[in-house]
Amino acid sequence: MATLLRSRLLKPHPSLSLFSPYRIGALELPNRVVMASMTRGRARNADLAPTELQAQYYRQRASAGLIFSEGTWVSARGIGAVHVPGLFSPRQVAGWRLVTQAVHAAGGRIFAQLGHAGAVSHPDFFGGEAPWAPSAINPNLQAFTAAGLRPTVTPRAMTTEDIHATIEDYAAAACHAIDAGFDGVELHASMTYLMAEFLNSSFNLRKDSYGGSAENRVRLIVEVMDTLIDAWGPWRVGIKIHPTVQMGDFAPNEQTRETYDVLIEQLNGRALSHLQVVRARADLTNTPAHIMQDTIAYFRQRYRGTLIANGGFDQASANALLEQGGADLVSFATPFIGNPDLVHRFRHGLALASSDAKTYYQGDTTGYIDYPYADA
Repeated sequence: MATLLRSRLLKPHPSLSLFSPYRIGALELPNRVVMASMTRGRARNADLAPTELQAQYYRQRASAGLIFSEGTWVSARGIGAVHVPGLFSPRQVAGWRLVTQAVHAAGGRIFAQLGHAGAVSHPDFFGGEAPWAPSAINPNLQAFTAAGLRPTVTPRAMTTEDIHATIEDYAAAACHAIDAGFDGVELHASMTYLMAEFLNSSFNLRKDSYGGSAENRVRLIVEVMDTLIDAWGPWRVGIKIHPTVQMGDFAPNEQTRETYDVLIEQLNGRALSHLQVVRARADLTNTPAHIMQDTIAYFRQRYRGTLIANGGFDQASANALLEQGGADLVSFATPFIGNPDLVHRFRHGLALASSDAKTYYQGDTTGYIDYPYADA
């Protein structure tokens, strides 16, 4: 059955394009242009709660087939960057409700992306205490704090009780996302955040049931996914992965392929809304991850559900991928910053506006909600 299904998924579909509708469970998407999660750092209040500012930002981009919110902290212990909103307090739920109501009123659909920064955080967020991580290994990256970029430190290895508490944090955040009016949730397991740290055997040196083998390294993600599905039901929970990420000391190793193969086997047995995969951004020749150079194709052959491709696509390359059967949807990040009407511009062949990188992760309305719609 799996072989037959994979053959169907890889069959060319010359009639498909970014403007073809798509169905995920009961959720009807009018097009296949997905707005990827993007940290924008505009929750400039003590509650780390979205406001009308965020509601306007997301409303402007509601023509996307599906929007993923910026990565959203599931707990105070999961914070990893300044002015990024959470989903662990009543005020944050109320703020996100402003956003979802605005998106729905404009005809859009939006999932909350749930994240925990893990080791790529800083003691500044925790009253001087070290961040939590699978093992006490400094990733040698930088955290964006109120004092600016600061180097990461050696984190505290999580106890089993810490892990169970974190799973409960995800469960609570899932329920808060329902209360806030989201259409689903996505687990942030990409880049260098906590979930990806557990998957990476260079950072996960645990000897208990959450480390030491591929099956154990994926255990936390699987348990969190089951917790999210318990809250949301089938076809409303997805996951984003970036197996080939190379940042600082964070890179694929000899066990990466096996770990992600085991993870996909586990995910295939669950009623997920989607798997979002970030494609490789570097030449992986002569690295342990060389077989994943075409990351999208690698997981298309292995994952049996809805696949969202992410990573530097433009309209032409996205359409080509869809026509070849290489993915079901394509997500865009930076193009949505300067082009709130990205779908309209794609549909009518209009030029895309540029955006100001200095405002990507900090600021106010400038570089956030002031990009104009196209005249035509």
